[in-house]
Amino acid sequence: MFDIGLNLTSSQFAKDRDEVVARAFAAGVKGLLLTGTNLQESERALQLAQGFERCWSTAGVHPHDSSHWTNESAATLYALAKMPEVVAIGECGLDFNRNFSTPAEQERAFTAQLALAAELGMPVFMHCRDAHERFLALLEPWLDKLPGAVLHCFTGSRQEAMDCLNRGLYLGITGWVCDERRGLELRELLPVIPADRLLVETDAPYLLPRDMRPKPASRRNEPAYLGHILERIAHWRGEEVQWLDAQTDDNVRRLFGVAF
Repeated sequence: MFDIGLNLTSSQFAKDRDEVVARAFAAGVKGLLLTGTNLQESERALQLAQGFERCWSTAGVHPHDSSHWTNESAATLYALAKMPEVVAIGECGLDFNRNFSTPAEQERAFTAQLALAAELGMPVFMHCRDAHERFLALLEPWLDKLPGAVLHCFTGSRQEAMDCLNRGLYLGITGWVCDERRGLELRELLPVIPADRLLVETDAPYLLPRDMRPKPASRRNEPAYLGHILERIAHWRGEEVQWLDAQTDDNVRRLFGVAF
């Protein structure tokens, strides 16, 4: 198992970060990808990745932080991306649900990061919420220039999944699929995702799986719970857990070029 989405820089892990990572590896997780969501967090994610074995990071600016994008932002990300631990540009994309940054600011930052990834020959780690059509319109011109792309924490519709898959994207599935209130549509479309396009993640400390038994004492999600998410995905896809585990690990190696 490899967790492609872990917000280890979160203040929720400030008091026991080392123990969180240790628990993940003790639970069978083989590697962690630490998410960079702005320039400062990307630098911090890199520092953490350098401090732990079998950890890598992304470098990018989340749509929420796009209002802070400047010409110097690309230069900072370029320098970070040259480090061996950084294996993807992102988290980048569009989020028209909250619009903490304006749509125009989000589109500018997203396009700039796609251009940077294309220049560096790196995959992109992406976010999309309530912006599907515009997201694809901005992404599509770059797809033949990128080695790969993943839409992380996918929670969209069947049609949105097919639109992404038909363009060669990987889809990252989180514990959202374990939510009996909000995750049913995602659960039902799991079988349409080709096994070689599926990735698994916790997005910890967020999205604690609601169906874990016994229920964790804390509402904080951890990478140690990735095995539960993988088991439930395999169950709803009608596949053996061990087989899907190996397949998703191969997908990680192919997309991010990491050895673990």
